[in-house]
Amino acid sequence: MTTAMLDPSLLGERVGLEAIPVIDMLPFFTGSDDSRQAVAREIGVACRNIGFFYISNHGIPQTLIDRAFALCAEFFALSAEEKAEIAIARSPNHRGWFAVGGENLDPSKQKKGGDLKEGIKIGQDLPANHDLVKKGIPLHGPNQWPAHPAELVPTMRELYYLLSNLSRELMHAFALALELREDYFDDRLHIPMATLGPLHYPPQTGTITENQIGAGAHSDFGALTILAQDRNGGLQVRNAAGKWINATPIPGTYVVNIGEMMARWTNDVFAATAHRVINASGQERYSMPFFFDPSFDAEVSVLPTCQGPDNPPKYAPTTSYQHLIEMINATFDYRHEDEREL
Repeated sequence: MTTAMLDPSLLGERVGLEAIPVIDMLPFFTGSDDSRQAVAREIGVACRNIGFFYISNHGIPQTLIDRAFALCAEFFALSAEEKAEIAIARSPNHRGWFAVGGENLDPSKQKKGGDLKEGIKIGQDLPANHDLVKKGIPLHGPNQWPAHPAELVPTMRELYYLLSNLSRELMHAFALALELREDYFDDRLHIPMATLGPLHYPPQTGTITENQIGAGAHSDFGALTILAQDRNGGLQVRNAAGKWINATPIPGTYVVNIGEMMARWTNDVFAATAHRVINASGQERYSMPFFFDPSFDAEVSVLPTCQGPDNPPKYAPTTSYQHLIEMINATFDYRHEDEREL
């Protein structure tokens, strides 16, 4: 296999892990009120400074994570025809498989093709008789599940449930860090628009430039993202100085980052940080992000603790759905081929 050569602009700096802090969640789950506040302060500092942090003792069993990665690798190894049986373009809910190049997170640079990755979009599996589905609320409904491997379905459902609970705890920590009551966001999270999105990055060879990489530079769309990554690396984060730094995989941790919806909520007090993926490892790379967004009708307007006479709101109010659908429409190619409004 030809060795990949990175354009110098794509080299991530090798900095100490303290550049992206590792935060132990155990005191938040089991400690005193003071311990919970201390963890929330750590998270608040990370969100203000870089928008990324690792979490340890997060409560998700490593055996479940490992099983999920193995099953997703088995699915991605299927033929394109088999995977296309659950093609995302067949879903009215933005659920299912998309091929390599099907998403383009940096169209300003990647003008001739999308990201060098494929993935699956898995949401909350609402039945056809659910009120939101019967009302035709966009982005709500059943998932598309593959026939093989059969174990993928229960594994993804279990992981989705546990990550949803972890996300709610992180939202409690965000609220405390923003000097709000701990349950401030709870009534905006009745049925979150959360998505589990396993990804496969084929190895990239030859000279690699910004014209096409694994995931183009972008900031995430929603409130927060919880990411499991394999050992091959490739995730880079742009720090406040504009330098790209490597988010080195740390066993037993998840990577958490702030999305644009949370930045909008906080008037940019919490940073939505740009990041990208370059798979120059020579190996197949897998990752598993979980995107956690509020209920579709949740109002997203600048929080009371993030504005004042000298710091007026930078953003007009919107809704969780409106913000999210604008981002989806801008980045998925099938949305341009089929211009229906979800």
